[in-house]
Amino acid sequence: MPDLSRTSRQQTSHPPDPPSCPTANDPGPGESRGVEWVKCRKCQVIVYGRRFERASRTCPECGWHAPLTARERLSQLLDHGSAEPVVPAPTSKDPLAFTDSRPYPLRLAEARESTGMDCAVLVSTGRIEGIPVVAAAMDFRFMGGSMGSAEGEAITAAAEAALERRIPLVLAASSGGARMQEGVISLMQMAKTAQALAALDEAGVLTVALVSDPTYGGVAASFVTLADVIVAEPGARMGFAGPRVIEQTIHERLPDGFQTAEFLLAHGLVDAVLPRSRQRAVLGTLLRAATRRQRHEPLARQGERGNGERGNGERGNTAADEQTQGRPSVVTDYREIPGRSAWDVVETARDVGRPTTLDYLGYLLEEFVELHGDRMSGDCPAIVAGLGSLGGSPLAVIGHQKGHTAREAAERNFGLATPDGYRKAARVMRLAAKLGIPVLTLIDTPGAHPGVDAEQHGQAGAIADNLRLMSALPVPTVAVVLGEGGSGGALALAVADRVLVCENAMYSVISPEGCAAILWHDRASAPEAAEALRLDACSLMEYQIVDGIV
Repeated sequence: MPDLSRTSRQQTSHPPDPPSCPTANDPGPGESRGVEWVKCRKCQVIVYGRRFERASRTCPECGWHAPLTARERLSQLLDHGSAEPVVPAPTSKDPLAFTDSRPYPLRLAEARESTGMDCAVLVSTGRIEGIPVVAAAMDFRFMGGSMGSAEGEAITAAAEAALERRIPLVLAASSGGARMQEGVISLMQMAKTAQALAALDEAGVLTVALVSDPTYGGVAASFVTLADVIVAEPGARMGFAGPRVIEQTIHERLPDGFQTAEFLLAHGLVDAVLPRSRQRAVLGTLLRAATRRQRHEPLARQGERGNGERGNGERGNTAADEQTQGRPSVVTDYREIPGRSAWDVVETARDVGRPTTLDYLGYLLEEFVELHGDRMSGDCPAIVAGLGSLGGSPLAVIGHQKGHTAREAAERNFGLATPDGYRKAARVMRLAAKLGIPVLTLIDTPGAHPGVDAEQHGQAGAIADNLRLMSALPVPTVAVVLGEGGSGGALALAVADRVLVCENAMYSVISPEGCAAILWHDRASAPEAAEALRLDACSLMEYQIVDGIV
């Protein structure tokens, strides 16, 4: 009974590919499994071999993901029949004339013979759900997927192909790190590949990294973590130093799950954990959302007075009622809005039944991929951010998320964003600027999180950075206050070309209760404070704080 963790393969009848010109679709030597039953390394269950292969080598019982070869990875990701090989330039085979227990050239020859590859990276152009991409996949069987000069050249060739074609680059990583047999030349591949991705940043080309188990050292600390979007397979481990090195250095036991995909997601270091069954679909959605509009069909136009029988545009956005019939979707004359008390507005803005950011995204967008993490230390559940499409046009969306129930509100930190959340928002804004797509922000928060951890992680600086960033974004920006617009926590997402406020929303420097406690010395005076603060939509329009009322 074969163990799925083994990397050896039975030989097939297919002749080996020429090492100088590997193809992405044809199986190389030793890549056919050829077994009827296999045993999962994690749960030890016996799985029918064909069922296992149909599931892209994942265990149907526990979900464990077995290693894939580079050819299998490209076959899994790319549309059938779309792959065309990209052949990197040749590099020195043994730059240091290195010998340990065996000469380096002998190790290379053995790796080439067993894998049918010239190096640990296979590069191909192709399509993912019809979207043209350049894809590069690493093969751990080839000397542990370590990065030497040939691998660095292959990743660079992939980036150059993406740059030349102006199409996204998808990088599937699996590596133990730098190749010691090439010494400092291997080290320099980190800088070389980083420079290649910097060129794609400058050109506005999307980069996506797919982390598989394991991904360590110089590969993790270069092109993989420089990608715009990083997704990881369940259980995949990634880090600079391996766990044994860390334990031997600090003489402490590491926490369970350390450096796994789930650990990385919780600490804001990857955008998503995706099983193989979902990778193509999510990547397809992401690629479509991040691709500039190719067709220039007109957007749905507003009727003569905005909302008609079916709302704004051909499909409409809301059913008209007696209050909205004939009124523009966005009102620019506050005198058209029926007057109401400021405290009534406050209570309505805080109603847990009001639509949240995620509710609106479900109503408005054809597709949406949520991105997670600030790539530094954490992810904030009070901020939702990602890429989507509206009317066929790509855009970035960032918003506060409160929730409708007490449990969801607690899980979302009551919409109180931490520095991690504001830095996540900034990361997505910068990605939108790189891709040249608009930014929509949806605001509903009592304010920024006021905790000790928030201050230790630089809450003031995170908010200030967003204010500066949004004031200079080179793409169109629209901010909408949905419910509560509380102080600097709201403003950190509200510096935009157009700022709108919902009719029953509020926007204020401080909560009415806080103002009453400080100035009236009585929180019960909150209704009077609300009136004095002029926080309602009509007052905001009158003082030209906002551009329109929705």
